[in-house]
Amino acid sequence: MPVSWIAASFLLSALVTWLSIRYAYHRNLIDQPGQRRLHSVPTPRGGGIGIVVACAMFFVLPLSGIYPGMTGAAAAMLFGLAIVAAIGWWDDHFGLGVVERLAVHVVAASALAFALLGHDGFAAAAVFAFAIVWSINLHNFMDGVDGILGAQALFAFAVLGCFGSHYARPEFALPVWAAAAAVLGFLPFNFPHARVFMGDVGSGVLGLLIAVGVLWQMQVAETASVSGLIACSAFVIDATCNLLSRMLRGKRWYSAHREHLYQWMTRTGMSHARVVGWYAGWNLFVVVPVLYWLNHDAPARLDHQTGTFLTRADLVAVIGIYSVGIALWIFGKRWCLNRVKSHRHA
Repeated sequence: MPVSWIAASFLLSALVTWLSIRYAYHRNLIDQPGQRRLHSVPTPRGGGIGIVVACAMFFVLPLSGIYPGMTGAAAAMLFGLAIVAAIGWWDDHFGLGVVERLAVHVVAASALAFALLGHDGFAAAAVFAFAIVWSINLHNFMDGVDGILGAQALFAFAVLGCFGSHYARPEFALPVWAAAAAVLGFLPFNFPHARVFMGDVGSGVLGLLIAVGVLWQMQVAETASVSGLIACSAFVIDATCNLLSRMLRGKRWYSAHREHLYQWMTRTGMSHARVVGWYAGWNLFVVVPVLYWLNHDAPARLDHQTGTFLTRADLVAVIGIYSVGIALWIFGKRWCLNRVKSHRHA
């Protein structure tokens, strides 16, 4: 793996992020503290442009320049990345309605899904397009405290990169490690105390690229097919449970709010770093052991007649980890509600 390629992604992301802070102050792109926000000091936004630029250079270019057979996929990916970043950049500057953002996300996801999976049929491409749209938006929803999205994206890319490297799939590993380096270049500006927020420009692109990485992992026959879904479980559980909860209570699910579990944890008085630590704890002490259990004997679990994994262990793992996660989400939400109420009555 070209270490210089990975290092260049890190450095480019850090440089552009640093420049974005100067740009944000110049253009007055500042998030002010408010009722629906969890920060206490004015903070510039849009720093995720550093991740976008680095990923455009070092996530997409390896596909077209180093692996010519993936030129079509690279073009679709660059198109999707560009328009998702552009609509996020516009939203960071001027604000935008839900319908407009969602329409662009659907266009980007459809183009990318049909470029990658069109040969598998309309249904497979449509399902993946829906997954991309949801991934873009759930990662945007979860970008609310210092470092939480960067830490989760770094973990997801690192897991996917380990699979690609271990099973000698450089066309998969190199772009994913470059994306991890781009996130790492941004993180010091956002954690433990944010000097800049990622903004929609960065969160949407990360959601898109993580969805692509999960799809690639599913196509590595030596790995358990659900590994990527398990690696992303912390964010998927929080965002999905919150969305369904708001819909069932008849609330405007698409409007801004502070009802994600990580937001409630912050409202109890936890520091941003401690909240990120809890999510990292789930990843390190629950997700990693399950992924190891699923994949440590991968060659022995291959179905030699079909060339695919037997699904029983995969289903047990993904259902089990999501069931435990949902139960913890419900328990955590109730604990936070009681804690906030007790603080109010104190």
